[in-house]
Amino acid sequence: MSPSPSSSLPPKPRRQHSKEFKQEALRLVASVGVGRAAADLGINASLLYDWKRKAESEGADAFRGQGRRTEAEGELARMRREIEVLKMEREILKKAAEFWVKERQ
Repeated sequence: MSPSPSSSLPPKPRRQHSKEFKQEALRLVASVGVGRAAADLGINASLLYDWKRKAESEGADAFRGQGRRTEAEGELARMRREIEVLKMEREILKKAAEFWVKERQ
């Protein structure tokens, strides 16, 4: 059995939209509605609904791009690094104190 012609076509590349495009699209949605905005922009209405839901749930952190952290995630990572540094410093001070105690004896 031979494969169908549609299965031999390469996959359509995914379009990527900038944060600014998404924000402008949501402004358009607010003024003319999802259906009209989707038609005007040439994108699927479900995509606009997804963007709207994401903007409502994440606020300023919405559409930050792949691999970029939210402010809270960034702060958590910074604090974890700082804790590791403090632990290392504490261990160094413990060893120095032990050394000085042995020297005084």
